Amino acid sequence: MSWSDERIAELKQLWSEGHSAAEIGRRLEVSKNAVIGKAHRLGLPSRPSPIKRERLTAKRAAKPAMSIPPKQKSKGPSCCWPNGDPGDVDFYFCGKPAMAGKPYCEEHYERAYILTRPKSGD
Repeated sequence: MSWSDERIAELKQLWSEGHSAAEIGRRLEVSKNAVIGKAHRLGLPSRPSPIKRERLTAKRAAKPAMSIPPKQKSKGPSCCWPNGDPGDVDFYFCGKPAMAGKPYCEEHYERAYILTRPKSGD
């Protein structure tokens, strides 16, 4: 299969219209991978994977809306408890005053550390 100037022009047109690589391949009678390879070699703008896009959309839909509390003004160290996904724009750290010598506030300290009892009979 050779890419004639006409086929390349048609590929560029269909790509710019947002057609999927599979659809472009059907129209040009080539494989989806041939379309992707040629688009890459031509330097056409890449598009996110539809599979990843569907997962991301589903993930965002499943997440409850988070309201970001106002940042706590504290003197000294503040709580480093992470809230949300670090990749999301609404990610933040707790920010309440941390316990002395600890990285977390009292609430998050209780969640982060499990105190163990000494074993009896040893």
